[in-house]
Amino acid sequence: MTTTILTDIEGTTGSISFVREVLFPYARRELPRFVRERGHEPDVRRWLDQVATEHGAMCDDAVIVEVLQGWIDEDRKHTALKALQGMIWADGYRRADFTAHVYPDAVAALRRWHADGHRLAVYSSGSVPAQRMFFGHSDAGDMLPLFEAFFDTEVGGKREAASYARIASELGADPGAILFLSDVVAELDAAREAGMRTVLVDRLEDYPQPRSAAECNGHARVDSFDAIDP
Repeated sequence: MTTTILTDIEGTTGSISFVREVLFPYARRELPRFVRERGHEPDVRRWLDQVATEHGAMCDDAVIVEVLQGWIDEDRKHTALKALQGMIWADGYRRADFTAHVYPDAVAALRRWHADGHRLAVYSSGSVPAQRMFFGHSDAGDMLPLFEAFFDTEVGGKREAASYARIASELGADPGAILFLSDVVAELDAAREAGMRTVLVDRLEDYPQPRSAAECNGHARVDSFDAIDP
């Protein structure tokens, strides 16, 4: 039976440390230069102005940069920050300042599943453009041709069952024919509530203390994509 495999990114296909130790510090470091050089561009200015408006219509870009850097430190999920980070990361990927970390077992499995005719899609809290850059500039090269669709939190929160129902509808698939992979139990709970099948990816590199049966909350648990049979 053909299965649609919907996968998370951070902690699932790629390491949590890549985001925390490479992408976030890069965006924080490059923000002043980015705003100085590209702050006049309409697509950049609109996000900077949104931040300014939320902080009492301040107009000093240096202060806006400080606010954004503070949000990065807090790991705040703000639309303006995600948009600006995405632009900065796009520059970094294009300049080959880094490539995206994807676990080798995930690369092999995703390629194998695609070759076997399974549909592949991504659902991550990072923006769709950031997701596409991630897989387009991975350690394993351009993986974009493997994926049929990308979803971010515009479809809804990752811990809300309605988001998964919406994704199934947009994919034109019965929820029961979709397998969702994630390292976050609460996300898997929401996907299961929407009728999807689920697997908890519990990587030792990201979670040195394996989750117990109780912590898995009834979801199948694997520590590698090698153990997943779609």
